[in-house]
Amino acid sequence: MLLRELNIFNYRNIAEANLLFADKINCFVGDNGMGKTNLLDAVYLLSFTKSGLTTQDSQCILHGEQMAMVKGCYDFGETEPTIISCAIRAGKKKQFRRGQTDYKRLLEHIGLIPLVMVSPADQELIIEGSEERRRFLDGIISQYNRQYLEHLSQYQALLKQRNAVLKQAADRQFDASEEALLDILEDKMSKHDLFIYEERRSFIERFRPYFDDIYSFICQNKERTHIGYISQVADRDIRKSLHDTRERDHILGWTTQGIHKDDLDMQLDTYPIREVGSQGQQKTFLIALKLSQACFLAENPVSVFAVRKQKPLLLLDDIFDKLDSQRVEHIITLVGSDRFGQTFLSDTDRQHISSLINNATDRGKVFIVDNGIVKEN
Repeated sequence: MLLRELNIFNYRNIAEANLLFADKINCFVGDNGMGKTNLLDAVYLLSFTKSGLTTQDSQCILHGEQMAMVKGCYDFGETEPTIISCAIRAGKKKQFRRGQTDYKRLLEHIGLIPLVMVSPADQELIIEGSEERRRFLDGIISQYNRQYLEHLSQYQALLKQRNAVLKQAADRQFDASEEALLDILEDKMSKHDLFIYEERRSFIERFRPYFDDIYSFICQNKERTHIGYISQVADRDIRKSLHDTRERDHILGWTTQGIHKDDLDMQLDTYPIREVGSQGQQKTFLIALKLSQACFLAENPVSVFAVRKQKPLLLLDDIFDKLDSQRVEHIITLVGSDRFGQTFLSDTDRQHISSLINNATDRGKVFIVDNGIVKEN
């Protein structure tokens, strides 16, 4: 799968751009605030039907204009290219189209164009709480396992119900009907707990070799890392634990046991990377996570559209800050290899990045971005 051409009209700070892409690496170069990230966001929009930068569609329209349009021409190896377009009009419903046909539901499009993005915002995976890391896990697994998404959704609904019962009886003992309801909720929750735990555990076991290999390549085997899975369900009868902690949860007003407390164990030289890793090491860990995600999804069909394995589009937004020149070179070499599909990246150093791309592949292009104007180098 390749994005052959991208047409942009009044999208964020880009008044107009018509770009033809190389099939391996495409780099947008320019100073900060010139529109590089907006170009990547336009590619993101055509995969996920929404911007990755804002939840308000109206904020995607160039200031002073009434509508924006993004259109991409994709090559899926079929006889005819596939045109995906999105029109955003102020005060109106967003129009998303495949060929000449509008989608009735945007959800129908998700999975057609797999994509993995790495950006500075992803640093939350390392420095923030466990919720961000669970979201990372769930986001990958749900793409190739729809049953998992159903279990996760039902578990979250049951968890919300249990917490509501705990809070409504905050100042008194549970009555008989509440005790009976908690018995039912906890029984159902434990079954979803076990399913979700097994899927997460299995995923990490399959994912770890990708991560180990990619991190080792970037740092050239100079550092030892580990990624593991931490869950209460691993070492206890979760049904019994929910019942045994009911009184404590009653006092606290929330559920302390279950897969909603799971986390990833991310280590550098046997210590938590968030505590001992430098900024460069933490960024390397993060990039290795996302590149591993791309490799994993390439080998695991992610939707009903995937009649064959597809390498996701890879977006790398301003990821080279805090990295030494050797790590940057190894990353460019890696994404330029056959392990990865088409890659779009942004950077501020035109001369250096052009040299690295030329060394990594003969199928690359560099585009200069200056105040919303994009020109091929």
